[in-house]
Amino acid sequence: MTESRRLFGSELRRMRMEAGLSLAQFGRRLHYSKGYLSKVETGRKSPSAELARMCDTELNADGTLVSLVAERPADVVTSSEMPSLEMVTDDGEVWLMNLGPDGAGWFRPISRRDALAVSASSMAGLALSAHGVSATAREPTALTAFRSLFDHYRTLGQTASPGVVLPPVIAQTRVLGVLASEAPAGTRDDLLTLGARFAEYAGWMAQESGEEKAALWLTARAVTMAEAGNDHDLAVYALIRRALVTLYRGDARQTVALARQAQAHSATPPRIRGLAAQREAQGHALAGDYNACMRSLDQARDLLGAPGGSTGAPVLGPTNLPDTVTTVTGWCLYELGRPKEASEILDAQVARIRPEALRSRARYGVRQALAHAAAGEIEHACALTACLLGITSVVSSATITSDLRRLARTLSRRHSNPTVRELYPALTAALETSAV
Repeated sequence: MTESRRLFGSELRRMRMEAGLSLAQFGRRLHYSKGYLSKVETGRKSPSAELARMCDTELNADGTLVSLVAERPADVVTSSEMPSLEMVTDDGEVWLMNLGPDGAGWFRPISRRDALAVSASSMAGLALSAHGVSATAREPTALTAFRSLFDHYRTLGQTASPGVVLPPVIAQTRVLGVLASEAPAGTRDDLLTLGARFAEYAGWMAQESGEEKAALWLTARAVTMAEAGNDHDLAVYALIRRALVTLYRGDARQTVALARQAQAHSATPPRIRGLAAQREAQGHALAGDYNACMRSLDQARDLLGAPGGSTGAPVLGPTNLPDTVTTVTGWCLYELGRPKEASEILDAQVARIRPEALRSRARYGVRQALAHAAAGEIEHACALTACLLGITSVVSSATITSDLRRLARTLSRRHSNPTVRELYPALTAALETSAV
């Protein structure tokens, strides 16, 4: 029995008894069995973060119980892990990509000297001529075509796995960088700005595929391209992207710190500061701080509703949610141990997501099912999950899978329920497929 486990259990028992609740009454409120809660109180079971937040909310503990299980994640992103700008400069760098017959592959930036050694091998290949690159860089319609391509790839990213989207997006990032180096001053900045958007989106798709280091490297690449193109807003948005990595790693403290750092740039457009406030709210929710979370959400709503001048560049951040702040409020309420409130909001918001936005539907749909399951509405949670498993297989998201695992753990506590038993083989198969 660890000291932290014993301390949480004794504090939970003290607060429960002060509230005048028996174990059976408390279990009914939380939708946990009396036996399970007894093991938590006696230190024989470790409390999950979800249980701690629900107990904290039910007993009005103001974060006391959450703090007893909040540990700094072992795999947190430290500042030394973040790629510096020097690590992503383009000094004679060559990008290599390999695609296998099954669609799997790899991407690697290497030095030009190493690339020449690879090229000197006897493999047959296709030599891609650089003739005409300079002329293409000066052609205005090329930029328009690449801008249209970006929109198409973002649409594809909603309906396909990251493995389908990443190779062409990485390739276009590189091509735009090459074109920018040959373009006249007026066009150069536009090409670099668009290339930075491709790189940022590639970073998101890399995170969706479970490749966090690649996601951080590509995000840093996006910043260097944007800065070279005199677009300084992306450097601020990169902090929000980094905060998303720490959010999914369960590090509330660093998520809040990165989001606040992004908001400190007052000259940044309101939309980016609004997205930063929204990310801060998610960090506070993870820490179990209801009041701070709601304050950040209110700030996000004000900023995202403020008028902002269009630069003509692709919009940063999510574009498939009819009401981003309200949807994220539902997300946060689940983390805050308020699953019933969360499910009511997510029911309304998920129904408004466009049918073709499969990735967004899966992300918030799984969270919707998770909220219903935690609220004790097991049959409804199973019905929602059954409708989502086909979609989660298509979009193949590492971040969505993390919630799917949480859902599986929640449902496993009701293993005797016939609906759960019927769903569980398909749910287990979906999780095994996503882990391959």
